[in-house]
Amino acid sequence: MPRTRSDLPATGPVRLGPDSRAALRPAAVGIDTGFWQARRASNAHVSIPQGPALLEAAGNLHNLRLAAGTAAGEFQGAYPFVDTDVYKWLEAAAWQLAQAPDGDLASDGDQAPDDDLAAEVGRIVALVAGAQQPDGYLNTWFQLVKGGERYKDLRWGHELYCAGHLIQAALAHHRATGSGELLDVARKFADHIDSVFGPPGSGKPIDGIDGHPEVETALVELYRETGERRYLDLAAYFVDRYGHGLLGGEAYCQDRVPLREATNVEGHAVRQLYLLAAAADLATETGDAELRTAAERLWHAMTTTKTHLTGGLGAHHEEEDFGDPYELPNERAYCETCAAIASIQWSWRMALLTGEARFSDLIERTLYNGFLAGVSLDGERWLYVNPLQVRDGHTDPGGDQSARRTRWFRCACCPPNVMRLLASLEHYLASSDDNGLQIHQYVSGRYASDLAVIRSETDYPWHGTVALTVEETPAEPWTLSLRIPQWCREFRVRCGQETYEGPVADGWLRLERTWSPGDQVVLELSLEPRLTAADPRVDAVRGCVAIERGPLVYCLEGVDHPGGRLDDIVVDTTRPLAVKHRPDLLGGVTTVVAAGSRRHLPDAGWWPYAPVDESPDSPQQDGEPVELTAVPYYAWANREDGSMRVWLPTS
Repeated sequence: MPRTRSDLPATGPVRLGPDSRAALRPAAVGIDTGFWQARRASNAHVSIPQGPALLEAAGNLHNLRLAAGTAAGEFQGAYPFVDTDVYKWLEAAAWQLAQAPDGDLASDGDQAPDDDLAAEVGRIVALVAGAQQPDGYLNTWFQLVKGGERYKDLRWGHELYCAGHLIQAALAHHRATGSGELLDVARKFADHIDSVFGPPGSGKPIDGIDGHPEVETALVELYRETGERRYLDLAAYFVDRYGHGLLGGEAYCQDRVPLREATNVEGHAVRQLYLLAAAADLATETGDAELRTAAERLWHAMTTTKTHLTGGLGAHHEEEDFGDPYELPNERAYCETCAAIASIQWSWRMALLTGEARFSDLIERTLYNGFLAGVSLDGERWLYVNPLQVRDGHTDPGGDQSARRTRWFRCACCPPNVMRLLASLEHYLASSDDNGLQIHQYVSGRYASDLAVIRSETDYPWHGTVALTVEETPAEPWTLSLRIPQWCREFRVRCGQETYEGPVADGWLRLERTWSPGDQVVLELSLEPRLTAADPRVDAVRGCVAIERGPLVYCLEGVDHPGGRLDDIVVDTTRPLAVKHRPDLLGGVTTVVAAGSRRHLPDAGWWPYAPVDESPDSPQQDGEPVELTAVPYYAWANREDGSMRVWLPTS
């Protein structure tokens, strides 16, 4: 049955306050077919349902029972933040419960999956509530391992970080189900934190911040939900205390320089990005112009100097940090999946705040590449790190930083983080303002604002045609705004008898008119494959190109190239790229075929260096011709372990 405006998801992770200074408001979207529906179905029917068993096996739920006094034994887990795996799963499950069910009953008459999921959510919410201490404090590591010690290790303890994820889970649960059970737990913890932390002269015992920002953006959202200004003020206090040496002045935990003065992102990538998401939230709710300027400055610096082609972020395995400007390695790229998620969350807040399409351009790139690569096509295996190259003969260390997909991790932050983003994805696709509806990401389904409902049909990203049909509209004129992606060289829009090829302002093509039900707009984006080169200051890929098509970054995998030796591959940039759709491959993908060769490597003896005129890169050296088959980067590592590369040498 078609979904109407009333049953589209009406709220998500960001619900703007009544006095928000945002240029745009999140709009309701329903995804019913196509690329993202398939990925979300895997999340809904495989990833999320497996969560409780995985959390049980890892000991997370056992720890909650220990803290509640309903079980005996030892704390399980290596980190003080293992509670957040539970909270992120709860958030994912809550957003999933907000979706329209696929059917009332399973074919065998058993309860529908949503009924089973709701029961699991209720069970785990009760475990969380039972573990909370009377004054609101909740952290199983410190309650069980540290003998009740509190806030003595703010740099590494993650107590406020855990509180932030609890608050976000509680808000999702409340918005999705109407239940206040988990929200009561979260508010009690937030009230406890507010009674403990504050600036000098506030009369509160601790002037401090958490080594891992996260609670700040959660507190802003708690303010939006409750109207309690003190939560907003507490978030502002935390954000402004970073960079003043409270954690030793380390860049790793954003304490080297105040955010308002920073000129580039630095330190631990996820920590930096969560802090910047909070800054965007605060600028949105308070109108703080200085904070907005800082967020825009840092976003620009990040995208121009520290972002991989896939949208991935983080150059260093050591300390999971950004690295220096233009330090963007391939096989040692860290690009943590959680960093991709944090980037999307920050960019969406910036898109709402400013109304600028560039932020959604980065969201699209990250969604289709750096983020989606983090979960296997079957929804059962994960990547914590997302390298852009795996060499021939790679020896994998295993563990959390493996380049091979893994069932679960010792530090399992990424899997439930992926789950919660996929389950709330419709929240990041469209917006509205007083003048109309803006479509940021193209999916098959319905977009709805207070003004109108638009039906969308598309096979994007495999095909570039997006057909939009007006289903509900007022009699007065309004503006439909379509984001023209930054990568798009040619496009055309047909609206009735009119054709538009511009103008595009700030990434938007705006169509203002009096609409009628049944009016159709057809957007055609050229998806010609292209070769992309990096800024010449990126030493790691100088002399290389990458293959892209539409929003997708492509890669070569050893499994598609008999004879292997991907490290010896050279692409011929003078030959055209060809497109071939392969419904039999990787769930159905469009591949890009290129001409290339394998370098002829003469016997170099015992020393691998040679004069320039004798090196394998010299023009007189011929190679073995080979047809190169490139697959979407998000789908790599779904068949067999082996070599992979995104950037291809040209000589």
